[in-house]
Amino acid sequence: MILQVLVVAAGAPLLVGLMRQVRARLEGRVGAGVLQPWRDLRKLARKEPIAPHGTGWVFRAAPLLLAGTALVVAAVVPLVTAASPLDGVADLFAVTALLALGSVALALGGLDTGTAFGGMGASREVTVLALVEPTILLAVFALSVRVGTTDLGAIVTATAGSPLTVISPVSLLAGVALAMVTIAESGRIPVDNPSTHLELTMIHEAMILEYAGPDLALIEWASAMRLTVMLGLLASLFAPLGIATAGAGPVASLVAVAAFAGKVALLGGALAAGEVFMAKLRLFRIPELLAGSFLMALLAVAASFFLA
Repeated sequence: MILQVLVVAAGAPLLVGLMRQVRARLEGRVGAGVLQPWRDLRKLARKEPIAPHGTGWVFRAAPLLLAGTALVVAAVVPLVTAASPLDGVADLFAVTALLALGSVALALGGLDTGTAFGGMGASREVTVLALVEPTILLAVFALSVRVGTTDLGAIVTATAGSPLTVISPVSLLAGVALAMVTIAESGRIPVDNPSTHLELTMIHEAMILEYAGPDLALIEWASAMRLTVMLGLLASLFAPLGIATAGAGPVASLVAVAAFAGKVALLGGALAAGEVFMAKLRLFRIPELLAGSFLMALLAVAASFFLA
């Protein structure tokens, strides 16, 4: 578990750097390099913490809560290993609640500033959250029906033991739905654009405009970890190749780390490459997209009971 948290915490900024580098190359630019996000975090951490006048403890606590929930989710979700001493916490509903808690904390921090941008971003974030979290629940629940438990480690272990079970209509519908909400949860194109500050389009960036220094570093780091965890969960549920099981030795753990890094890098690179050829959706089209993913997840649940 400790190894898994360290891998996610250290590798998340590298994943963001890789995705930026892929986009830069496809757009004909050199790019700043894979290590640039870590340089940015170091620069922000060295700055003096500044809070806007009139903000309270909610504004100051939001980055800590967002980073804390991201670390807990990184510890309990089966990414490198399917066995964890926190198996009681690795329940689908608990993990989804932790993700939602981090998003709500950041939205409240944006509201606490009292600015128009903070309120606008928080409103948009909660709208997306209301459609994303139920879809995550339904998509993974559809995969849990054949296992008989909502424990994520048990679902991944069962899939690793019978890889052919992934080839089914249930997995196809759940996989597409989970991929769509992963994009929305991490604020990527076509739902949001992490590299823009246009007031008519931004969602995540609008909530963090008033943050600076170490607080902003925590938010950026936590956002990178959430992206890594979501891509890792997607890979573990549908391609648990190389994941370590209970009683795995040091060699198996190192193989699992390499497999996890490879799968997440591949998914992140594919996502970044797709962003080059896609445009951001209009804000009022985003609920339609997320409603479509929710419908797919609902159909996956219905199909799982029908085929069980």
